[in-house]
Amino acid sequence: MTDNKILYQQSTIYYRSVGKGKKVMLLHGFAEDGRIWDNQIDFLKKDFRLLIPDIPGSGQSEFIKNGNIAIYADVIRAILTDDFKKEGNTGPEEVTLIGHSMGGYIALAFAEKYPKQLASFGLFHSTAFADNEDKKMARKKAIQFIEEHGSFPFLQTSIPGLFTETFAEEHTLVVNELINQSKGFNPSSLIQYYEAMMERPDSTRILKEFKKPILFIIGEKDTIIPLQSSLQQCYLPAQAYVHILKNSAHMGMLEETDKSTEIVYNFLKEHGNG
Repeated sequence: MTDNKILYQQSTIYYRSVGKGKKVMLLHGFAEDGRIWDNQIDFLKKDFRLLIPDIPGSGQSEFIKNGNIAIYADVIRAILTDDFKKEGNTGPEEVTLIGHSMGGYIALAFAEKYPKQLASFGLFHSTAFADNEDKKMARKKAIQFIEEHGSFPFLQTSIPGLFTETFAEEHTLVVNELINQSKGFNPSSLIQYYEAMMERPDSTRILKEFKKPILFIIGEKDTIIPLQSSLQQCYLPAQAYVHILKNSAHMGMLEETDKSTEIVYNFLKEHGNG
């Protein structure tokens, strides 16, 4: 595993790289960092070139002023360019993006801006639909709470709700580890993410126009991106590969680790860049 850093808009952006083969980038979601994929990395690195960034403002990546989903997609492209140069390549290449939650929104923005660089992409507990008014109201309430109480008290109360009740009760160490990893989040980063998610446009057109494979991994018990809402987008792409995790809410890579890894691996083997 190699630690890498690039400079983007005077901010240091961190990503890890490991493995050889088809290039794959794993994009974490809101209030996470690249470590959310650690259970998948050890298995996938045997057959793929993995890039695992920390989105600006998360983990070891510095905050970017005025950041939004489209800018995060540009950061992803800068990381790809950096890794491309380090490998000594001289021509364009394709990548597969797998995005969890907010990471899926970034993958969609990348698909809109740089479709020729994408071999395929995956939405892992994510959606192409824009926020409805109820969702925007919930995000605004969360922002108000963060402004009044700080980021960690907010994440202490919200993170357990990302899991099924059964998992949260039976795997307290996993949930608590994720909470502890969130201690360093700056309130400004979380607020920026919420604002970016509220402002993002409907991206269902991207699903319709992208002719290469798109993976959907859906949690049957997900309350953040509900099952029925997720299924409504799955008929839009020309090539859709849909998998439902029956015992997962919003954190399938932790709740059903082996099954999630197998789904991603099989998709990459068949539909990753060549």
